[in-house]
Amino acid sequence: MKYKVNAPENIHSAIKLPASKSISNRALIINALSLSPYEIDNLSDCDDTRVMVEAFNAEDNLFDVKAAGTSMRFLTAFLSRLPGEWIITGTERMQERPINILVDALNSLGAHIEYLGKHGCPPLKIRGSVLTGGEIYLSGSVSSQFISALLMIAPTMERGLTIHLEGNVISIPYIKLTLRMMSEFGVKAHWDENTIKIYREEYKPVHYSVESDWSAASYWYEMVALSNDAEVELLGLNSDSGQGDSKVAELFIDLGVSTEYTDKGVILRKTSRVTKKMFHNFVNEPDLAQTFVVTCCLMNVPFMFTGLQSLKIKETDRIEALKAEMKKLGYIITDSENSILEWNGERIESQTDAAIDTYEDHRMAMAFAPASIKRNNIIINNPGVVTKSYPQYWADLKKSGFTITEID
Repeated sequence: MKYKVNAPENIHSAIKLPASKSISNRALIINALSLSPYEIDNLSDCDDTRVMVEAFNAEDNLFDVKAAGTSMRFLTAFLSRLPGEWIITGTERMQERPINILVDALNSLGAHIEYLGKHGCPPLKIRGSVLTGGEIYLSGSVSSQFISALLMIAPTMERGLTIHLEGNVISIPYIKLTLRMMSEFGVKAHWDENTIKIYREEYKPVHYSVESDWSAASYWYEMVALSNDAEVELLGLNSDSGQGDSKVAELFIDLGVSTEYTDKGVILRKTSRVTKKMFHNFVNEPDLAQTFVVTCCLMNVPFMFTGLQSLKIKETDRIEALKAEMKKLGYIITDSENSILEWNGERIESQTDAAIDTYEDHRMAMAFAPASIKRNNIIINNPGVVTKSYPQYWADLKKSGFTITEID
């Protein structure tokens, strides 16, 4: 299936954003560890969260998380301390995504996990048992989801857990989000320089409501930036958010978007301020990279973006995907050191009716659809990938005046 996307002349809309999947998936794990009798309010309905819910409701010992990387990592840790024997698997791409750092860490803490296919990757066989805990050393450059997975189960370990993070720590906001949520369920962590210590302690059940998703908000910032006339209200966002991607509000100031916080969310408005060149280290907000690459190119703003090392191991190799798809639109993006993307203004002739491949990656579809504001007839291949994090994305675009046509 393909969608042809055409944009309206102006955008004036109010959008109820999806709930944050980052918060939802953490809340599901911590809520279960607290043995809470309460359901989580405003839980995300995206694929990544749905597979988590299905896992908790499963009647057998086989868990298929499909393409949900967060679910794979969080559930691997969760199941490792749950008595029984479990198998966890996923899509073909998931079975290529390394998980050995997390598995090695868990096994060193008393878990019993083995690989059923390619060494270092899912599927996994887990024999759950009480974890002894203790001290481990991890590179700070590993995925924050590995660290968060360990942190959330740390209070259940006999000796608690001390994690020493070595070198530069990436995605710090996601680690802080995990610790903030743990504290909301009654568990305090001690973070001193690069060492995080958590004692054995019981979580306390609480009523919990999930904030809307700042990552999803980024695509609406992109639409306002690319439009000549736009005002968009995004409901459910908080000014004191623990989500790292709330940084998007600050970053888009230089691309002509202002943010007004209200008691219902935020209001985005078009301004005339546009930087001549954009520089940013995305080490703490890697999921925003696609949004800013597409926006800057279409606004003719050269850029150098660093800190993108985690993009190579996302749903796809996002660095290569961005280079390939932006070339279809006539922009030559270069990369270096597996962590830097740069555009110096180089252009070539673009493809007519460019068809954007999405690589089973929801963020490719959502970041490229707004390109229709600057050039008509953008085609998105496999548009259904948005269900991974924002199932109502296309419906919300239609609500805002976009024309979405299904084509063969």
